[in-house]
Amino acid sequence: MAFLVLIFVLSLFFLIAGADVFLKSAEKVGLYLGLSPFIVGVTIVAFGTSFPELFTAMTAAFRGVTEIIPANAIGSNIANILLVVGVSAVVGKKLVVTKSLIDIDLPLLSIGTVILIGVIFPWGEEGPILITRPESIILLLTYGAYLLYTFFHKEEEDQLEKTPTRTERRGHMITKKKDLEERPKIKITIKDWFFLIGGGLILAFSANYLVDSIVGISDQLDIGVGVISILAVAIGTSLPELVVSAKAAFRGKPEVALGNVFGSNVFNSFIVIGLPGILTEIEVDAATFSIGFPIMIFATLLFVISGISRCIHNWEGLFYIALYVIFVGKMLELF
Repeated sequence: MAFLVLIFVLSLFFLIAGADVFLKSAEKVGLYLGLSPFIVGVTIVAFGTSFPELFTAMTAAFRGVTEIIPANAIGSNIANILLVVGVSAVVGKKLVVTKSLIDIDLPLLSIGTVILIGVIFPWGEEGPILITRPESIILLLTYGAYLLYTFFHKEEEDQLEKTPTRTERRGHMITKKKDLEERPKIKITIKDWFFLIGGGLILAFSANYLVDSIVGISDQLDIGVGVISILAVAIGTSLPELVVSAKAAFRGKPEVALGNVFGSNVFNSFIVIGLPGILTEIEVDAATFSIGFPIMIFATLLFVISGISRCIHNWEGLFYIALYVIFVGKMLELF
């Protein structure tokens, strides 16, 4: 048992470390290949903190332990809101919610949660709760629409800027040409490609051993793999979001702290569940559906209400953390 726990901890550590190495290299390669910083931001960087969840989910799909997938995604969403936002609010004293988050991210997060509810809820079906391939395709298409909306909204913002005069346009063209000439070109070396490939291999191998250890611990303790995934794995894979958001809150950058959570939760809901669902049907275990699923809905609703109020105070952060402790207790049947 002690050996399995050690494998679990080491696999989780290398999974997170591998994601960090892979993200940094992928970002640099993306810029080298000519992708704009904005595209790199909404794709590679946005995916970065959720790579551990995605690789764990894909490995679970290949191994046929599909209960891990929704448990990990739902557990990560709960941890992101109650734990990450809660700790960030306490560390930063308060998190001021910007108008763009209210106008764009909150509605998108709400819509994403509603779609996920529609996909997971059995709607009177008998037998195990399954997420089918057509439903997974809907999730992936929805995320594609989310990316397109994000991209075009950025362009609309750029077009709404003040229209320059002829002199200003001419000056802008000269400045832009000068900037392009002076801007240092992104250079990559063999080391960057080595880290990119190496980071991907670390992610794949550590995810494989993580799934093995989850199954082993589940058999030893006679606890469902979903329970282990929704708690231990979800907390572990949410550590990147916790570190990024807590640092941002401490430095007085609440939009980064909250935006990181929004992006991660949308990614978990659509990609972490949708992509493995193309390979096979995904089963939602009883504990995830009866406890984790309702808690995720409640946490998201609470987050949206807090966001509309435009400020999340430190006492609200403490309340979020307390709710997460209660959630863990319920999952472990401590009370």
